[in-house]
Amino acid sequence: MAGNREFKSDVFGMLMEEPKYALEVYNALNHSDYRDPELIEVCNLERGISLSVRNDAAFILDMNLSVYEHESTVCPNMPLRELIYVTNILEQWVKKQNLYGRKLVKIPTPRFAVFYNGVEEQRSQYQLKLSDAYANPMEAPELELTCTVYNINVGKNQALLSKCPVLRQYMFFVDYVREYLGKYPEKDLRKAINKAIDRCIREGVLREFLIRRRGEVTKVTQLDYTFDRRIELEREDARAEERVNTERERKAKEEERQAKEAAEKEVQRLRAELEQYKRQFPASHEPM
Repeated sequence: MAGNREFKSDVFGMLMEEPKYALEVYNALNHSDYRDPELIEVCNLERGISLSVRNDAAFILDMNLSVYEHESTVCPNMPLRELIYVTNILEQWVKKQNLYGRKLVKIPTPRFAVFYNGVEEQRSQYQLKLSDAYANPMEAPELELTCTVYNINVGKNQALLSKCPVLRQYMFFVDYVREYLGKYPEKDLRKAINKAIDRCIREGVLREFLIRRRGEVTKVTQLDYTFDRRIELEREDARAEERVNTERERKAKEEERQAKEAAEKEVQRLRAELEQYKRQFPASHEPM
């Protein structure tokens, strides 16, 4: 599939860049009650580190490394993506440590969460495991990584959303954007997004955040929609090609069946002619 999200963040990632929002989500997931956003240490990768994926949020709190991702389309490769990202974080964490020494090097405990807000129907909560991707499955994988996926659409994980206003309001924003995108033609994408932002500000949904970072939100939402639309078109093309290939296979099988039937009829015709010939011209004498 062409394209990736390396070149940009998204609104969820922008929210998680702000310690107060990251702390709110952390408390809701872990049933904790940390109050000081300054306890959050956001993990920013140093320049020069090349990533094959772009992660939405990673931060350390009380020696727990939380790695969060949001997805609007179902992706079974989340564990592998998170493995790549967390490996880069830990590489920076231990680069001044002696990994060959006798002293055990302590690292933050990793925790992985994925927040799903796509339009495809999904369960409220489920887990994805790295070992699901192994070509040779093992009963007890020597390397495992588990992502818990939380569906944050309306009617899902209500207990979590009730404890986490930032996630609940984020979904209001997403739903409003979808609503206005359905009312405006694709060429008016920016107008639709701005209508959704105006409504959020009027209703107090992420109000301070949207006022302060409106330009960025508009830009990344446009990029998100353009990216997702391109993926959708690629999938439609793939489905169309699959239908064409299926039709070709059906026609080829039908032609093969017809050719086989024609060959069998020809064999039967030749046998009938031979029998008729034998009856018309019986052997006049036995061979010597």
